Amino acid sequence: MPLFALDKKLWFPPVADACDDGLLAIGGDLSAERLLLAYHRGIFPWFDGDVPLWWSPDPRFVLFPENLKVSKSMKSMLARQPFTFSINKAFSEVINACKKVDRKDQYGTWITDEMREAYLTLHKLGYAHSAEVWSADTLIGGLYGVKINNVFCGESMFSLASNASKYAFILFVKHLVTTGTRLIDCQVYTSHLESLGAEMISREVFLSYLEGT
Repeated sequence: MPLFALDKKLWFPPVADACDDGLLAIGGDLSAERLLLAYHRGIFPWFDGDVPLWWSPDPRFVLFPENLKVSKSMKSMLARQPFTFSINKAFSEVINACKKVDRKDQYGTWITDEMREAYLTLHKLGYAHSAEVWSADTLIGGLYGVKINNVFCGESMFSLASNASKYAFILFVKHLVTTGTRLIDCQVYTSHLESLGAEMISREVFLSYLEGT
């Protein structure tokens, strides 16, 4: 498949034209309009140096909220409530931590300053959301992503204490259920999210959820 080069025009090629690894296009910008168009079409950005790369993998790694797996040890931890949980209280702090903290099974520091500013804009517009876990007044874990219709597209998470990111993820999934969220997009495989119940589905099925069908 050819790799499409984007310019200032607001468009994306059909996701069926993505390469085998899911890479669809290169270039363009991270304007709110382009990002929202991408997410509505099942496309997300990663960076390679200073150039945005746009991806739509097939199959897609997702979590159906009803399939969330909570281990006995995590159930015990949740019952004890050792941490404080919040939503959209510290979006900028969460994305800053995700930018700095190494995460297993991910491709290093791909959150550039430009990407950080882009998602801060989406947060101000009401599309990007964060979940936070606190020990007293110290932020020790969290995640952020973008809500499109009934799909939450997870972008990144971080943890500075044992199980803090799991704590945030589990409680946020439970919150998303109350908002009518039917699917959580995890994008690509990680063993961490597999342990929480994530699985592979076809891109076609994933897109049907994005479209609300």
